[in-house]
Amino acid sequence: MKASYINYSDTNSFSETLLAYIAKDKKLAPFLGNDPTMAGFEKQISQKATKINRKVLVNTLSSQYNSFVNLPSDVKNNIRLLGEENTFTVTTGHQLNIFTGPLYFIFKIVSTIKLCKQLKEKFPDYNFVPVYWMATEDHDFAEINHTQLQGEIIKWDVPAQAGTGRMETLSMARTVKKYQKLLGLSHNSDKLAKLVEEAYLQHTNLADATRYLVNGLFGAYGLVVLDADHPDLKALFVPYIKEDILEQHSYRNIIQTTEALENAGFEAQVHAREINFFYLTEEYRERIVQTPKGDFEILHHNKSFSKDELINEIEHHPERFSPNVVMRPLYQEVVLPNLCYIGGGAEIVYWLQLKSNFDYYKVDFPILLPRNSAIVSNEHLDYKIFRLNLTFKSLFRKADELKREYVRIHSKHRLNLNDEWLEMEAIFERIKERATKIDPTLRPSAEAIKTRLCKAVNNLEKKFVKADKLNFDDAVSQIDKIKEKFFPNGELQERVENFGLLYVKYGDELIKDLLKFFNPLDMKFTILY
Repeated sequence: MKASYINYSDTNSFSETLLAYIAKDKKLAPFLGNDPTMAGFEKQISQKATKINRKVLVNTLSSQYNSFVNLPSDVKNNIRLLGEENTFTVTTGHQLNIFTGPLYFIFKIVSTIKLCKQLKEKFPDYNFVPVYWMATEDHDFAEINHTQLQGEIIKWDVPAQAGTGRMETLSMARTVKKYQKLLGLSHNSDKLAKLVEEAYLQHTNLADATRYLVNGLFGAYGLVVLDADHPDLKALFVPYIKEDILEQHSYRNIIQTTEALENAGFEAQVHAREINFFYLTEEYRERIVQTPKGDFEILHHNKSFSKDELINEIEHHPERFSPNVVMRPLYQEVVLPNLCYIGGGAEIVYWLQLKSNFDYYKVDFPILLPRNSAIVSNEHLDYKIFRLNLTFKSLFRKADELKREYVRIHSKHRLNLNDEWLEMEAIFERIKERATKIDPTLRPSAEAIKTRLCKAVNNLEKKFVKADKLNFDDAVSQIDKIKEKFFPNGELQERVENFGLLYVKYGDELIKDLLKFFNPLDMKFTILY
């Protein structure tokens, strides 16, 4: 592979808020911690004050990896290092998409691993562990129960159940076979097919299956996978659970920050609730709300607690309290010795709404870093792009613009009416002059006629180009096909396509090449070819 880089602003694919963050817009400063630079990380390390119960963290991870027969030595060593005070984490999080879901899942983790390598080179006296935080408590099964390979949707079509990490995978056999079939026949496809079969059909739930799959892809690089749906970890969060539910400080803090963010000209991504926890069982994950009488009710399940009963439930069964999107980041930073969170554009934006809540609870706010984003080409597409005199950067423009430009450059006909319009403009200047002499109020009428004629001429030019496109059917068709490869369904490739076919082509070299060419702190869009 080779790589080139362009600015995120040139892709027309990311939010204005994310672009402002990358551009270091000063209006965002109140919502941020340290900068995503080596100098910023030096500050983050020196200022790190949140006390982490490393013993509980290490014991939990050890138990979660207990079933691994051949655990990679780098993973085993990183779990051990997390018990030491000079060890920090860089974390990314994501839902449990089957077969890893869209490409950006892979990009997130590679960004995390690469940053840890760079930090170790810069600060050799410290250890940096890449962590994938599994969103095992999420209950939006419809978002994760499918992936797309070769343009075909592979779906695990079963009823949703509570936290997705607890869902049994026994019913995935048919889904696994469909995925394997689309991989084709080769050494790499056999290797990936075996990995997904062992992951989903030899593990009882989606959390364990995902850990096994991700370890199979990234274990050699020391990635540690954490399932925070664990009673010992939740016990560390008990004071925060109580305060959020009983005092509702988080709601007030986040509402205030969100208002300030919007007043600064940026859009909010999430909305805090008065209570930011769900009640989680094997059967459901449902919101907790306070009744007018002051009791606490589990929506839709005819279950309620008095204040004292709720406190008792939190203290004795913290695993039943599941943080929502605005409290999950706080939970993460309480549990991990974390320096940085790597996320997608939408994640970075909603973290901006949380700074004041972290300050209130006196928990260190991490450095925020957008994950690497990329498009992966191939030799066949490269040749087509070259033959059409296009560039990778130009592919981010609309297809119609590219077609019009191609036809203008290659047409044997002159398709613009610039010369003719200059002549007409001169005529209209004389008409306006004559009209003004007759009656000055006629000048606007002459201007209006000129404006209408200008639109008519522009429309005629477009018809010229449209008619001449018929002479370039093959090229125009190729532009559509290239755009569809890079932007399936009109979206970035990384947001739609699964990594499977790339793995079939490149094998283990895929991850190595991504690690080679991704530069997280540069914050540039990567084009791989």
